[in-house]
Amino acid sequence: MKTLYFDCFCGAAGDMIVGALIDAGADFESLRDSLNTLGVDGYTLSCEKVDKHGTMATNFDVHLDEQHHHPHRHLRHVVEIIEAGDLPDSVKEASLETFRRIAVAEAEVHGTTIEKVHFHEVGAVDSIVDIVGTHLALHQLGIERIISSPLHVGSGTVKCAHGIMPVPAPATALLLRGIPSYGGDVQGELLTPTGAALITQLAESYGPIPLMTTETIGSGSGTKDLPDRPNVLRVMIGETNQQEATTES
Repeated sequence: MKTLYFDCFCGAAGDMIVGALIDAGADFESLRDSLNTLGVDGYTLSCEKVDKHGTMATNFDVHLDEQHHHPHRHLRHVVEIIEAGDLPDSVKEASLETFRRIAVAEAEVHGTTIEKVHFHEVGAVDSIVDIVGTHLALHQLGIERIISSPLHVGSGTVKCAHGIMPVPAPATALLLRGIPSYGGDVQGELLTPTGAALITQLAESYGPIPLMTTETIGSGSGTKDLPDRPNVLRVMIGETNQQEATTES
């Protein structure tokens, strides 16, 4: 069974996930062509190798046009964008589920309904690209099963649209209910709401690297430069025997 393992020793974010999947073999040009069918403009994409504390990783970046008006969006607007895209049905369904999960968490944080949630952060163009891009890349790679390490969230505080918040940010904390996670000694946010929503949706279990025959390894770059470790998300892709996996649900 073609299995992907997320090694989240330095957290995860949407751009890190897409970067790692491209580094592991997903085709950037094909992803870009599919994302262009969403009809969202005002941005360009780049993909390049960078050195993160001695580790080469792929940096996937969404460059927003500062002259372009990027409106706040509600869930219904995101649904319309994704459903209008020329995407496989499974990619549409998975992408909509990711946004629904985020909307549920944000609604609980702010005491409102999912219909009234403003996607001022996760609904921005870059997050639409990151979420749809992740599901497109997984579809392209033919991944059948996903396992993750416990999630490193970081520590301290993070500045959000609503002010200074503790790490993990409120929506991230809600998405982590029932999921193994830890704080560690890194100051700042390592696990974003988008990263948390994607991995908690995708992973069937959490624990150490399973018994697998690894074929491909990819690293996705984060935006931070940390003094003592590479800020990357690593993915390992290979074959597993489901009966022999030694992971914890």
